[in-house]
Amino acid sequence: MIHEILAVGPLRCNCSVIGDEATREAMVIDPGDDIDDVLAIIGKHNLQVKQIVITHAHIDHVGGAMKLQAATGAPILLNQNDYALLKMLDVQAAWIGVRPPGEVKIDQSIGNGETVSAGSLQAGVLHTPGHTEGSICLYFPAEKKLIAGDTLFAGSIGRTDLPGGSMEKILRSLHSTVMALPDETVVVPGHGPLTTIGEERESNPFLVKG
Repeated sequence: MIHEILAVGPLRCNCSVIGDEATREAMVIDPGDDIDDVLAIIGKHNLQVKQIVITHAHIDHVGGAMKLQAATGAPILLNQNDYALLKMLDVQAAWIGVRPPGEVKIDQSIGNGETVSAGSLQAGVLHTPGHTEGSICLYFPAEKKLIAGDTLFAGSIGRTDLPGGSMEKILRSLHSTVMALPDETVVVPGHGPLTTIGEERESNPFLVKG
């Protein structure tokens, strides 16, 4: 598995470029900004992007998706429960003081239990509402790797005070879905350093059972 992580945009969203070393097929997850840098990595590994997957419709994760699509022709995938949030990108841009990215068009909704793939690499889609209604995580079982979006961070969890957020739902998503994964699973959060399910089970104040 080729896996390069770039911190993109003013909020330093973790964008993942994941590719199959044999077929050179790839997916890009959360291309929030700095698409020239993303394309440089794609070119370096001679990858062909088959899909652009968005974990949730916040501007720092989806802002560069149309630019990346224009360069690669790959379809953009997002859970349909975040379509309303996607229509608020101008408002979201004002929240953080950046230029609106324009309309982002989604080619396909992805839901719980579906899979996304690049060559032989396969990830299961886990619907994990709470940070937003349509938040998803991607779990690569063979590699024991979780792309967590803004659902889980090292030592913390996603904020729930923005439109579509719910503390009750995010805790349910974490306890019933995310923490059911093996302890050795490497977690790539939407922002900040990598962690593991085991580390978060032991030390994350939101997840430690008292």
